[in-house]
Amino acid sequence: MTQIALITGANKGIGYATARALGELGMTVLLGARDEGRGVAATRELAGLSARYVALDVTDAASVTAAADWVAAEFGRLDVLVNNAGIVRADGAGLPSATTLPTMREVFETNVYGVVTVTNAFLPLLRLAPAARIVNVSSEVGSISSMTDPASPLFALTSVPYPASKAALNMITAMYAKELRDTPIKVNAANPGYTATDFNSHHGFRTPAQAARVCAHLATLPADGPSGLLWGHLITLDGDQNGVLAW
Repeated sequence: MTQIALITGANKGIGYATARALGELGMTVLLGARDEGRGVAATRELAGLSARYVALDVTDAASVTAAADWVAAEFGRLDVLVNNAGIVRADGAGLPSATTLPTMREVFETNVYGVVTVTNAFLPLLRLAPAARIVNVSSEVGSISSMTDPASPLFALTSVPYPASKAALNMITAMYAKELRDTPIKVNAANPGYTATDFNSHHGFRTPAQAARVCAHLATLPADGPSGLLWGHLITLDGDQNGVLAW
């Protein structure tokens, strides 16, 4: 039985690379995107793979509901949900004292509230799969341990909106994992690492393909795999090394 995977924000960057990675594993990938033109174009670029575009704006409850209804009608279940859609914003020089509430609300609307909206809408379909996987694309900047460790390369960062949203996402991951602990569903947060995408004007040192391998690993965990972890690129080690990160 072919697995069905939905990736939000899948028209470019890590989301697109994850769609390709899962498609190459034989899954039918559903590319969720707000912009129809970009979503359709990205789907066409996955020629040879089983890929479909899904209109999906994670900040619009009606859009999310419509997408869930479409997946239910087309496939009757969902095996993998990758909550990838995200934005980054900062005010001024990125100092906490310069942070404005409109910026905080904008970032949380996509990175936090959008994840809860999408997950809750698709959870009934995930429960219908034999052993579904939920992957929340987070970041090491959401790790309070890393951000407060003077020895960490991340210690110099002071911006509030994006790191706070990822810290919230990490807690959301832990709570869903706890709720679903007696089911076959596994929920984990992915740390793709500092990846070169439009998100950061391509300043990252990792490729989207490397980042996608982190998401694909968590999306294909075996029955005895972990749940409720932040897992992915370890910035303190050389090369493409992954593992469990501290919350």
